[in-house]
Amino acid sequence: MMTKRDYYEILNVQRTSSNDEIKSAYRKLALKYHPDRNKSPEAEEKFKEISEAYAVLSDQEKRKRYDTYGHVGTEEVFRGSEDNFAEIFKDMGFGGVGDIFEQIFGRMGGGGGNRNDPFGFGSRTNDRRIRGRDLLYDVDMRLEDVLKGIKQEIQIPSIENCSSCSGTGASPGTSPKKCVTCNGQGQTRRVYNQNQFSTFISLETCNTCHGEGKIIEKPCSICKGNGKINKTNTVNIDIPPGVEDGTTLRLSGKGEHIQGGVNGDLLIRIHVLPHELFKVLDDGDLICNFEVSFIDMILGVETRVPTLDGNEKLKIPSGTKANSIFKIKGKGLPRYGKFGRGNQYVKVEVKLPDKINDKQKNLLKDLAKEFKKNEY
Repeated sequence: MMTKRDYYEILNVQRTSSNDEIKSAYRKLALKYHPDRNKSPEAEEKFKEISEAYAVLSDQEKRKRYDTYGHVGTEEVFRGSEDNFAEIFKDMGFGGVGDIFEQIFGRMGGGGGNRNDPFGFGSRTNDRRIRGRDLLYDVDMRLEDVLKGIKQEIQIPSIENCSSCSGTGASPGTSPKKCVTCNGQGQTRRVYNQNQFSTFISLETCNTCHGEGKIIEKPCSICKGNGKINKTNTVNIDIPPGVEDGTTLRLSGKGEHIQGGVNGDLLIRIHVLPHELFKVLDDGDLICNFEVSFIDMILGVETRVPTLDGNEKLKIPSGTKANSIFKIKGKGLPRYGKFGRGNQYVKVEVKLPDKINDKQKNLLKDLAKEFKKNEY
């Protein structure tokens, strides 16, 4: 029988380390070995090992039993630890606790329990039911869409109970049989007699039913005995005007569907596409470059410049210098979460002719002579 490594050694902390030090050590290792970030073959096993260590050392009662009795005193290591993991995973931007734990521990049989609830989280009370995963959906928006907002339908994948077998995994007309090896518990017990005064019991995943507590003799042909099927749901999203690039909107309950549990949320992440004319500034303001002939900049002109609402009048005073900036009030984007719209700024650039004829050249020479006269 392989000897487990010491939990303190796994997290590289001292036995006197505080809860915050243990949390910090686990966070650092989880970032390194989380399967969403590390695709190496050994990362999954390493993540399982550090998570088991953290589940024990982050809980005062479990840590006390571990310090006293070692590994034999920590049989259901993950039960009751979900909040500790949820806080860390949320801070790191990973999915829900159930996502990665079902993915890794569910198929590896870690910590006892069954495939769909490997740590006994499903037994939570006070409405702390199993929660579906939050799903992320990226939406590209043009500035014209940001101005008015958009409504659209999107397709969201979900996992739901198989309608053919009602989620049992067994072929219609049959039902799963209780595992005789573990008597339906999903776990078997191993007794350790340390000496004549002490006996310890270790709970291990049943090798016959792999923690399910039941045996499916004739699997459902639709879900292949899994009890779940992949579906696609249509969700209507309404993105308000003025959303900024990188904004994430949360639609409660529109994420992964969990039969008998709480649906996850749908996160809509906004990407505002670059525009050929306008650049987005802060607080809904826009800016664009606009070319004006050097004659008009000298003499002044009333012209029309583009905005998201169409062309608008703009007066360029005589003697305007290159790169001067003018403001058109209220012609920017809606201010997200605030009242009103931003402004549009117009940066005036000098437009020079590509070429001039002899007559124009002579006129410019005469004009240059006039300007030189005024210099003296």
